[in-house]
Amino acid sequence: MAHKNKNTLVEKVHEVLGTSKADAERAVDAVIDTIVHALKAGEEVSIAGLGIFVTKQRAARMARNPKTGAQVHVPATRVPKFKPAKALKDAVKQ
Repeated sequence: MAHKNKNTLVEKVHEVLGTSKADAERAVDAVIDTIVHALKAGEEVSIAGLGIFVTKQRAARMARNPKTGAQVHVPATRVPKFKPAKALKDAVKQ
């Protein structure tokens, strides 16, 4: 199975738009930065056909250290989540 990464996205944007690789990389960085900044601000980002990036509050809890068995407190935190769009789910099924 082929592995895709940021460089793969930059190459595709470069190919599709016919811009320089530097411009393509700035475009990919701008999309990623926009998503990250929105999530930091507690906003959601919806991309039609792809899905919705959101944050979810994870409650504080007690956990167990697997090495020692000791209980440790895990503080509440906010975590990113991705809800895929129906179009994405359907595309992956095929």
